[in-house]
Amino acid sequence: MLRFLRILPLFFFGFISAQEEIVHSVYFEFDKYSFDEKQAKEVVDFIKNSDSTRIESVQIYGYTDDIGKDDYNFKLSTSRANAIQAKLLENGVKNKIIVTIEGKGRILIDDDIVDNLPEKRSKNRRVDVVLNLKELPALVMPGFYHSINKNHVVGDHIYLDNILFERGSSKLSTKEKAELDKIALLLVRYKNIHFEIQGHVCCTPPYQKEAIDKDTKKRQLSTNRAQAVYKYLAFRRVGKNRMTFKGYGNTVPLGKDPQYDRRVELVITKI
Repeated sequence: MLRFLRILPLFFFGFISAQEEIVHSVYFEFDKYSFDEKQAKEVVDFIKNSDSTRIESVQIYGYTDDIGKDDYNFKLSTSRANAIQAKLLENGVKNKIIVTIEGKGRILIDDDIVDNLPEKRSKNRRVDVVLNLKELPALVMPGFYHSINKNHVVGDHIYLDNILFERGSSKLSTKEKAELDKIALLLVRYKNIHFEIQGHVCCTPPYQKEAIDKDTKKRQLSTNRAQAVYKYLAFRRVGKNRMTFKGYGNTVPLGKDPQYDRRVELVITKI
């Protein structure tokens, strides 16, 4: 069992608020989707002991270790998620707040990991129950934008709304390149702006901050996303001396739908 609490900064439309996301993990034996009564009580208490006035939704994600075929692992991970859902419903948790029940299949392990491999695999045979609590009151927070303008100051964030990568990918689609074309035109116009391109990911295990790029097979997905934007902006004549790029893994989630964490942001570093 693993439980943790994150206070998530949300940056939308010039406002900042905080949403709480609490995760409880239930671990399974190899090739099993049943669990004991102690685990059942813990996961039910996890929901029932939370502040019911702030519960917004519950998401249930099932996983397996990296042993076996993909099709079988997706079925097993789904069975694990369904077993947890059934236990929650049996104990009075309302079905309408459970918005996601999804088996995500196996979690890959880096090729260079050899120490404690059985332990790492055991941590991947699990279900994460994600409890989303309602947002705290919003506070006005300047410095967050959705496009480039001439009046930026150091520290401003530019959130690129329409550039959301496919899961596990760092490749830019034709649509996303068209959006970057618009940004590039503005950056070429305002030549004084220097910035860092920040890459992000979603949906990694709680103890794993970075995700694997399905094309390179390396655990550097957020960096690859930032670099892809860097290379495209350079191709569109934005000076390389004005740009840096860095991957932040899953350390800066927005607290919304996971797709919004498959993103990049620009942060002004020099004017």
